[in-house]
Amino acid sequence: MMEIREASSLEKGLPDREPGGSAPPAEGFENEVISWQLAFRDPALGRGEPVGAEAISPLGDRVRLYRVNQVPVQLAVYADGGDEDYLSREPGLYPDLLTRNRPHSLRVWPDRWEWLWIACDPAGETTPGTYPVTVRFRSGDGSVLGEHTREVTVLPGRLPEQKLIQTRWFHADCLADYYHVTPFSEEHWRITENFVRCAVGAGINMLLTPIHTPPLDTREGGERTTVQLVGIRLEDGKYVFDTRRLQRWIEMARRCGVEYFEMAHLFTQWGAKHAPKIMAEVNGEERRIFGWETEAAGEAYGAFLRAYIPAVRAVFREEGLEDRVWWHLSDEPHGADLPAYLAAKAQAEEALRGARIMDALSDYEFYRRGVVAHPVVASDRLDPFLEHGVKELWMYYCCAQHRGVSNLFIAMPSARNRILGAQLYRYRMQGFLHWGYNFYNAMLSDRRIDPYACTDADGAFPAGDPFLVYPGADGEPELSIRYMVAREAMQDLRALEWLESLRGRDAAMKWVKDITLTDWPREANALPELRRNVNREIMSCFGMKAE
Repeated sequence: MMEIREASSLEKGLPDREPGGSAPPAEGFENEVISWQLAFRDPALGRGEPVGAEAISPLGDRVRLYRVNQVPVQLAVYADGGDEDYLSREPGLYPDLLTRNRPHSLRVWPDRWEWLWIACDPAGETTPGTYPVTVRFRSGDGSVLGEHTREVTVLPGRLPEQKLIQTRWFHADCLADYYHVTPFSEEHWRITENFVRCAVGAGINMLLTPIHTPPLDTREGGERTTVQLVGIRLEDGKYVFDTRRLQRWIEMARRCGVEYFEMAHLFTQWGAKHAPKIMAEVNGEERRIFGWETEAAGEAYGAFLRAYIPAVRAVFREEGLEDRVWWHLSDEPHGADLPAYLAAKAQAEEALRGARIMDALSDYEFYRRGVVAHPVVASDRLDPFLEHGVKELWMYYCCAQHRGVSNLFIAMPSARNRILGAQLYRYRMQGFLHWGYNFYNAMLSDRRIDPYACTDADGAFPAGDPFLVYPGADGEPELSIRYMVAREAMQDLRALEWLESLRGRDAAMKWVKDITLTDWPREANALPELRRNVNREIMSCFGMKAE
């Protein structure tokens, strides 16, 4: 007889570990996704057998089933990093990839647990109430092997729109490379739109926009596939700009639900010493006119920026979006980079007057000296910024935040991914940035990788850091557990903001006041229980009770 156990969406199931065996009540408001998992095995079998699963519910196709797949992890965490709060520090197979359920796409084993992810999306079209969801397993001949039913409660009301600005960097070149399509061909546009729409589904509402090829994670002297939205022609020493492709990008992004745009960095990463790759038509020939050979502070590049930046700003102004555009100079400058960063900033300062400029940095001295008005600070370096009461702070994490703080590495438990929402609320963050929504290259973009086989950029970053979604067949992204949990984190944030709007900040803070950037409830059911308490209090504001 098949054994079936339910589990929280925050339990990461390993084949050789006993499931926790319980899940908190499944509930959510009319516009949020409600997820849980089932673990299953059949000790009566002699070997693994293919099985099928179906969801039977009045909710119909708003219930989706996903197989939880193990993926290879070579680098779980750096040898000198990490802490005790990892599933393991060793290489191996870890649960992450979610693939849509298909007939007989599952396998049941006698001696190890397989996992199924269930996601219920009321989509705002479901009458509030409680609905049964039955998952039924069938063998290859159609006979029923087992089934499990639980109730899902759709609460009346809708979470408010997300206030947080969230970006996880979108790498348009990686999509062209992986799918072997020409950048900005019709097929590339189709694939890009699929991935953008998926990003918005996780609360990513700001889009890295390649007005030129972003100079990110590129070896000095190397280059990434050109993805440049702004056409440039050099005529008689003057620059002529074609912004039609940029306008199409904006239209596509807004159609998908993007609200904010961040421009590709105007100078190279880690020091702002060079210009990014800029392609232009010169005497009828397309060629690179700026790049690693160009000094960032040189007059030629400065003259270009004085023409280029106003042309780009004009497009967003015409679209009524200028107050929703953010600019970058150089990513992650450090103390020794200050002179070069200031010289680069001087190149663009006049053309960017009145624009929002933000950069990832963690040196408080940069901010104190007024070098960057909107710092994006590493989560483990925030203390001096918080102590000095810096307003409109942004937070980021990347591979370096591997000890003591939240992140989304595959080897981390899911609670460590989801706690981000409560932390962002607790510390009043204006924005959140992560560098890898879909980075499918090795470190420094030395070569392309297959993300299904390599989850750590060829051993460079803890597995999962480079991407949140997988490049599925036919240009459709495939989701990960971390994507689903990141979406839950944003739902938590919006619920806390809703409660604050109803009863004041103190009412919401009482549920998260003991949560810090380094301390939070670690149990798989703790955060869902926190959400239930917040839900109950929201409901009470309308004279209703949540069971």
